[in-house]
Amino acid sequence: MEILKVENLTKIYGSGDTKVVALDKISFTVEKGEFVAIIGASGSGKSTLLHLLGGVDRPTSGKVYIDGKDIYNFDDDKLAIFRRRQVGLIYQFYNLIPILNIEENITLPLNLDNRNIDKEKLNDLIKMLGLEKRRTHLPNELSGGEQQRTSIGRALITNPSIILADEPTGNLDSKASDEIVELLKKTNKEYNQTIIMITHNTEIAALADRIIEIEDGHIVKGA
Repeated sequence: MEILKVENLTKIYGSGDTKVVALDKISFTVEKGEFVAIIGASGSGKSTLLHLLGGVDRPTSGKVYIDGKDIYNFDDDKLAIFRRRQVGLIYQFYNLIPILNIEENITLPLNLDNRNIDKEKLNDLIKMLGLEKRRTHLPNELSGGEQQRTSIGRALITNPSIILADEPTGNLDSKASDEIVELLKKTNKEYNQTIIMITHNTEIAALADRIIEIEDGHIVKGA
């Protein structure tokens, strides 16, 4: 089943002599449960693409459908709610709230939505993340790998339609990087979680089901 559909997605910054076409009429689809890696050189447009897929930015033209919904038909408020509920975002630098402990960081999207917390699911998730002994710790008391695992938990807690990971291993050593990629693969297989991951690391990308390569705002492989 198709969970993501991208049609002629274009993003242009500036105009005239300063005009930059970051993405030029990109189209592709992703099936539910797929693990897709997006690769490309710096400036190729891959991060711009991820931000547009997640509703963080709006395109110049084109469409993004997530679970059959045209996300750019939403106004900013409805888009923010949709993003919080249906899109899990994982960043290179974790973006954890420093004054919240690990359990509070993971459940933050539910609390922002005034939604009940399923304690059994939360406990299972924290166990899968290997954070049982860290759940009351603050982010600055954790290693980089533990902080990134927390951000993965925060992305998973809402049962999102799709998870978008922007260089999730970019700030980690090789051991922690391997652990994070294995964790993403585990969530993909055990939860049938759709994941789109941006990475410059071709060895990490090779672990995905499919690789989409972007060059100068165009897909050159894998669409």
